[in-house]
Amino acid sequence: MAEWILGIETSCDETSAAVLRTDGGRPELAGLVILSQDVHRIFGGVVPELASRAHVQAIGSVVDRALADAGIGLPQLDGIAVTAGPGLVGALLVGVMYGKTLAFSEDRPLIGVNHLEGHIFAPVLEDAELAPPFVALLVSGGHTMLLDVPAWGTYRLLGQTLDDAAGEAFDKVAKLLGLGYPGGPVVERLAKEGNPDRFRFPRPMLAELERDGPSRYAFSFSGLKTAVLRAAKTAPGEEARADLARGFQDAAIEVLTAKTAHAVEALGYSSAMIGGGVACNRTLAGRLAERLAGRARVSVASPRLNTDNAAMIAAAGAWRLARGERSGCDLEPRDDLPLPGLVLSSDSTGSGS
Repeated sequence: MAEWILGIETSCDETSAAVLRTDGGRPELAGLVILSQDVHRIFGGVVPELASRAHVQAIGSVVDRALADAGIGLPQLDGIAVTAGPGLVGALLVGVMYGKTLAFSEDRPLIGVNHLEGHIFAPVLEDAELAPPFVALLVSGGHTMLLDVPAWGTYRLLGQTLDDAAGEAFDKVAKLLGLGYPGGPVVERLAKEGNPDRFRFPRPMLAELERDGPSRYAFSFSGLKTAVLRAAKTAPGEEARADLARGFQDAAIEVLTAKTAHAVEALGYSSAMIGGGVACNRTLAGRLAERLAGRARVSVASPRLNTDNAAMIAAAGAWRLARGERSGCDLEPRDDLPLPGLVLSSDSTGSGS
């Protein structure tokens, strides 16, 4: 029998609700609403207090719209999934409290979902072939992680960033080049116009792939960001911005693709996926697909499912609800919520970001 799952996502600056229909097979997206908070563009980054206030104002109408798009009402829901972390605590609290209230009032099961696990499940909504085992590259403004996924709900950390996340580096480079916020899309657009030979920036920790040690799959982007800053000072002017953007993006993507491809080949897998906001970068997805051509397929969700959205939360939540998992009324948001089922590989390192 078909079941309807409501997903709620408020971890940062998108207020989102989605409705999934599950019927024993691949979940079907019935309704998705994502409301982005443009106010943060003024400040060049997310202001937590403003994000929380905007979520409070929008959450009710966003959920109502998602239900209307799906053609159902609250009484028809079979479960509610809500992002419990990681993210901005104040923003998370809005979604968690709203989800708990709905679950209590409608007497429906509630499940708190890890935001990162949501990103792992996102491609499933469009890619019927994606199934473990595969390597997952999670790249966003807050996280950069390389994971071995031998089974759903089981994650082995291969490596993560030692400092800046990949998305954070894109945003900071965009800011120093005067490109605005968010930086990822505008850097990619500008890089298409740039000369790939003018600036060759360092490929941080790429040489570690040749060493069998704990830093083999670790990442670092702070030094790359500094190199771009220094180059920008010696090559000022409008005409240099495209070349700087191209040099930065080429360096960041080479490291990401090289380490992901190496992990896929070392594990002998035939699939990899990219998730998170930086997965919207078509250049990244294309170069990884080229690198693994003939050896493994690369699954990447469409942009709206890679940005922070409730559809991925509903997908991960539906899987956990089907396993009989439930969250109680004591569910609380955590900005450092660990990925469930995560185990550290003997090869992994990094403090996370």
